[in-house]
Amino acid sequence: MLGLVWLLAAAAQTGGWAWQRRRRNAGIVDVLWSTGVGLAAVVLALLGDGAPLPRITLALLGGAWGLRLAWHLWRRVRGEPEDGRYANLRKRWGEDQRKWFAFFQFQALLVVLFSLPFLAVVRNPVAGVTPWLLAGVAVWIASVAGEAIADAQLARFRADAGHRGRTCRAGLWRYSRHPNYFFEWLHWFAYVLLAVGSPWWWLAWAGPLVMFVFLRWISGIPYTEAQALRTRGDDYSQYQRTTPMLFPWFPKRDVARSKS
Repeated sequence: MLGLVWLLAAAAQTGGWAWQRRRRNAGIVDVLWSTGVGLAAVVLALLGDGAPLPRITLALLGGAWGLRLAWHLWRRVRGEPEDGRYANLRKRWGEDQRKWFAFFQFQALLVVLFSLPFLAVVRNPVAGVTPWLLAGVAVWIASVAGEAIADAQLARFRADAGHRGRTCRAGLWRYSRHPNYFFEWLHWFAYVLLAVGSPWWWLAWAGPLVMFVFLRWISGIPYTEAQALRTRGDDYSQYQRTTPMLFPWFPKRDVARSKS
């Protein structure tokens, strides 16, 4: 099953690489990644041998999550210049398309990696509505709604030309520098709950664990904050001093500014 997921993701990312080559915008890779993971949930649900209800729930929740995120990212990719993270990478790689192709294919492998929790769900033999299934649906609704709200708040802030060079502190962004990432990470616990009763239940933990590692140390927060510091300077530094990085909490008083 994972072999089929990889083949589909590799084909899609090859098309994305060609699109990037023509338009010099690598942001399409994120659109294809979220689309790929969402479709993987549907494909694995169709091919799985577990009880129908967990598989149907996975297809609906995983597919809807991927569709929402892909649409949100696509609106940014088609309407804005290349994301600063990729523009900075383009300065280093230039138009060496071998590196760009490898980068896009690496994203296809990540689709497979983030499909591992779905394998646990589609092998769940527990039929009928259970408290674990209801809890998984509740976590999914809360987390996807939270991420959508955070995305909308940031989009409204960015749409105002008067906010150029400033940092969004509206709504959820007052309590976390990356509320969208927080809710994205939280969303993966939904599949842990859907997998309760599966012989592969432990595999579902790959979702929140791997996502946290990527967001915290690899491709999420480090690159996003480095770009924010390049474009917003002292304003973002002050934001870092007062606002929790990932887990939402009340902002602190800026001691450094009060001493100056």
